[in-house]
This record gives sequence, structure tokens and C-alpha cells, in this order.
Amino acid sequence: QVQLVESGGGLVQPGGSLNLSCVASGFDFTKAAMSWYRQAPGEERDFVASSFHAGASTNYARSVKGRFTISRDNAKNTVYLQVSSLSPDGTTVYYCNAQVYGDRDYWGQGTQVTVSS
Repeated sequence: QVQLVESGGGLVQPGGSLNLSCVASGFDFTKAAMSWYRQAPGEERDFVASSFHAGASTNYARSVKGRFTISRDNAKNTVYLQVSSLSPDGTTVYYCNAQVYGDRDYWGQGTQVTVSS
């Protein structure tokens, strides 16, 4: 059974930083592209960043490039997203996604990030 459990969200001031984590289980972590998406209330879920080829390659949405960093620890089955220079956008839910090679993709339950002074 595939499980993705995100954590690390919370309240942060504009311009602040957070470290999000996603612990995966139920599949070979090295054989999956791991990504982060985010969704604001009433908006579509948008791609943020991905790590694939067991971490050898990364890709970022243009809006976060230079401010967010995705990384993974294959020994811990964990993917991270360091978010910084956050804009006062209110509340956004960050989701972890696993695209398992040769299988479907899976989603976590999300972790909420609120940027407010």
C-alpha cells in the first residue's frame, strides 16, 4: 500500500522559510519521480518542483526557481521542499506526488502553509 505523508507546514511571515517533508512507503522510492504541487483555495493544483532519476535531476516551476529547493534522501524514502522568500498569499496546501515508474501516480494528504504577518 502506497503512502505519502507530508509534514512541515505552518504559519510563516512574508519573506520567511519553511522545510516541508514527505515520507513515502509501499514502493521502491528510487524508481519514482517525486514532486511537489500546491493549491490555493479555489485554484487549480499547480506543479512546483520534481526530483527524478533517483535525485540526479530536478525541475522547477518558473515561479519558484531560485527560491525553492527540492531534495531527497533515498535511504529515508523522503523528499523535501525548502521554501523561502514566501509571498503573503494566504493559505496554500502543498502536496507530495509520487509517479512510480510503470505504475500510476499517488498523492499525499497535503500540508498547509499560511503566509501572513
